Amino acid sequence: MKKNCWEFKQCGREPGGIKSGESGVCPSSTEKRLHGVHGGTNAGRACWIVGGTYCKDDVEGSFALQYDTCSSCDFYSDVRRKEGAQFLHTTELLKKLSRG
Repeated sequence: MKKNCWEFKQCGREPGGIKSGESGVCPSSTEKRLHGVHGGTNAGRACWIVGGTYCKDDVEGSFALQYDTCSSCDFYSDVRRKEGAQFLHTTELLKKLSRG
């Protein structure tokens, strides 16, 4: 079973998660337009493309502002490595979001 970002990072910000009440629900856990990408739930395995996600308890902001931080994240690297040739690049993911 492939882990979503909230499982990998154990942030507790998924719906019903231990920190969702105090910190809010992470937008990647509810972004349905990316459901199934890389085998994840909602955007759980494409969180770097969703604006407003957290990194070390800080909101990263829009996709453009957060991409540098996200692209150096251990979770991003793990997904990219495990997906190999099946990894969907940024432009493909942005197209999926814009179709929504």
